[in-house]
Amino acid sequence: MHGPGYAPPPPQSPSSGTLVTLRVVFVALAVLSCGFLAWPSMLRVALVTRKTLDWALLVLAMVHISIVTTLIVLDPGKDEFTSTGNTGMWLMLSGMVIIVAYYLYADIRHFSASSAMQYTQTRGAYAQPQSGYGYPGPQPFPPAAPVQHQQPPAQPQPPVPPQPQPPQQPAQPQRPAPARIDQVRAELDELSDYLRKHEGGR
Repeated sequence: MHGPGYAPPPPQSPSSGTLVTLRVVFVALAVLSCGFLAWPSMLRVALVTRKTLDWALLVLAMVHISIVTTLIVLDPGKDEFTSTGNTGMWLMLSGMVIIVAYYLYADIRHFSASSAMQYTQTRGAYAQPQSGYGYPGPQPFPPAAPVQHQQPPAQPQPPVPPQPQPPQQPAQPQRPAPARIDQVRAELDELSDYLRKHEGGR
């Protein structure tokens, strides 16, 4: 028996070139028709996003263009619009600007979020492959813990035998006092002899 296998890939969004072309076409359609054909832009937004808000805005755009058309048709002026026709034209142009701006905002936001979601799903599919039986595929082994090299226990060092002291040198004999002392003694003797003679001469 076989399981569900791989999940079907999500629907691919149009390429960026196609999206730009569609935006140009819908904006040009609204602008060239002076707002009469602005509602198809809201219809595309509602079909793409499928949000209740966008469907409500589509209905509001349809009511808006109906009111604008009624005001322009009922204008009594022949060559120029009166106040009724001017009000209809002003509402039509202002509605065109609002619808085009919202269309571009909603369309760009929707496809930007869709591209980001597809990128996330693609990364998740590659990160966790599914086996053919509906169970997760083999998980990669966790990274092995780094091997710590243990230092071997320190070996006790043998005691170092005492080194024999070198024989001490015999003390140097004291040198005799310098000859300066003898010279001083001789000078003192001469001085004392001189003083004796000097005193005797008196």
